[in-house]
Amino acid sequence: MEFLEYSHNLWLVVASLSVSLVAAFTGFSLTRGIAAQPVAMRKLSVTLAAIALGGGIWSMHFVAMLGLQLPIPIYYDAMITLGSALIAILMVGAALLLLHFYPRTRASLTAAGCVIGLGIVAMHYLGMSGLQLCRAVYTLPGVVFAVLAACGLSVAAIWVAYGQRRPRNILLGTLAFGFAVFLVHFAAVFGTRFVAVPTAQEIGPLMGNEVLALGVLVSSFVLCGAFLLTGVTFLAQGAKAEGALPVEAEVKPVQVLQRIPYEHHGQTHFIDARDVAFLRAEGHYTLLYTGANKHFCTWSITEAERRLSPGPFLKVHRSYLVNPAHVSHFERRKDNGLCYFRLGGQDVTTPVSRSRLAELREALGV
Repeated sequence: MEFLEYSHNLWLVVASLSVSLVAAFTGFSLTRGIAAQPVAMRKLSVTLAAIALGGGIWSMHFVAMLGLQLPIPIYYDAMITLGSALIAILMVGAALLLLHFYPRTRASLTAAGCVIGLGIVAMHYLGMSGLQLCRAVYTLPGVVFAVLAACGLSVAAIWVAYGQRRPRNILLGTLAFGFAVFLVHFAAVFGTRFVAVPTAQEIGPLMGNEVLALGVLVSSFVLCGAFLLTGVTFLAQGAKAEGALPVEAEVKPVQVLQRIPYEHHGQTHFIDARDVAFLRAEGHYTLLYTGANKHFCTWSITEAERRLSPGPFLKVHRSYLVNPAHVSHFERRKDNGLCYFRLGGQDVTTPVSRSRLAELREALGV
């Protein structure tokens, strides 16, 4: 069996890396902060991110394949080429669903990274099977190395991007994921040999490099547009956090410090709202929990929510308002959660209803 010699166009190699990085930033930016979104909007964000990341994997692969220089003309089966894009999007989508609709643990982060890694490999080898007039020949060590590299690098990228959902992690995750896709492709190609075949064995219509280049150009254009839109939002959020107050905010009067009344020995006292860990409904009244003490307040839980808004408290249950600044740790359960407070040397818990989980987790930064 005579193998064909091949080389790569350096500029298209660089372009493939750029596409991979653009897709990674776009996908990770689209999923930032979606824990606070309603379920329907969260699903839409995950779908768009899956298209960006999966489409980026596909685009990177075929930009690199356009740069593959063989001594014979090659074509691609259109049906298989389309299928390779869909498999990448579906596998990435499954990983993102695992990350954004289930508790985020070490096991789930690792599983999501492995799913993405397998998606990269599946997309690569399915796309290569669409080659016509030329057949890719693989070795077992080469395939095993590509699979292990894909899973290992993808797990590392997910751990970096999702260890903490901060701008710094998004940028580092972009680099990790972009280089992971890039390196896996060329590691797999390094373990591949090519042989000429006399006739095409197509499943669908054939595409030459010209048609493929047009498809890759369109997908890259869409990715770049999405990159610009998410990049503007990403930078605007940072500028908003660090910039000066807007004119409207500067002319507003200073808000009076919030205080909560409570009864003690027939007298009404007041306590700074920031010193209260949480409020619990007690019939038509409430109990204030502060340190080792609890105080009786004549407000109902509904009135307390109204009077203290906007303020430091979140309603996490029909009977509880909590101050996230006092939460010592948080436990996610199957359908709900628990907030823990260290009060008077003991752990005190408050329940968190399922409908309030996303808002609380966003406030806690988890």
